[in-house]
Amino acid sequence: MIPLVLLPGMMCDHRLFTPQIDALGGGRAIHLAPMSGGDSTAALAEGVLAHAPPRFALAGLSMGGIVAMEVSARAPERVDRLALLDTNPLAESPGMAARRGPQIDSVLRGNLREVMRDEMKPNYLAETPRKDGILDLCMVMAMALGPEVFVAQSKALRARPDRRDTLRSLNCPALVLCGRHDRLCPLERHEMMRDLIPGARLEVIEDAGHMPTLEQPERTTAALGRWLKEE
Repeated sequence: MIPLVLLPGMMCDHRLFTPQIDALGGGRAIHLAPMSGGDSTAALAEGVLAHAPPRFALAGLSMGGIVAMEVSARAPERVDRLALLDTNPLAESPGMAARRGPQIDSVLRGNLREVMRDEMKPNYLAETPRKDGILDLCMVMAMALGPEVFVAQSKALRARPDRRDTLRSLNCPALVLCGRHDRLCPLERHEMMRDLIPGARLEVIEDAGHMPTLEQPERTTAALGRWLKEE
């Protein structure tokens, strides 16, 4: 089986993919690449490539998807297939870029918990019975990673390049997946990615927002399983 490399979203770790690791790991090597070790998508992608197998399936959610596109641009011959979950191929918008600076300043003053609580994760999820538990886990992951990672990831996102040309040039089985109620990376952006990638398939996860891996783990795992089997 082709190894699977998973790239988590901003201020998340392997726990973002726990249901998928449990379900897909039988007989398949799964590598978790942390989103740390640099303050640019280029540096993060080089870190992934330095530790990944020679050829691999690549799946990334949110910031992980942005770095996955960077990996695909730098080493397309190593990416056997690509899954982009709840992510964005565009460069940072001016409005979001302007908000990064105050967030970074606040975190450097010791307010990571407050920034995560008030400005970020609460708007990410659909209204489901799992929401409160997922938010609690998001806070645990963020606090474990700490302010230095937040600052580096924020800078990487703020300076990221547009990757639409990368998507047009892909030549591998590609899955584009999103939660129906994702307000951060909405459905129309995923429809755009599907249309840019030759032969890509779009799967929309009902009753999920920005983190379908945890909000609707069974449906998301099933979609990834189908993608892993594509020829």
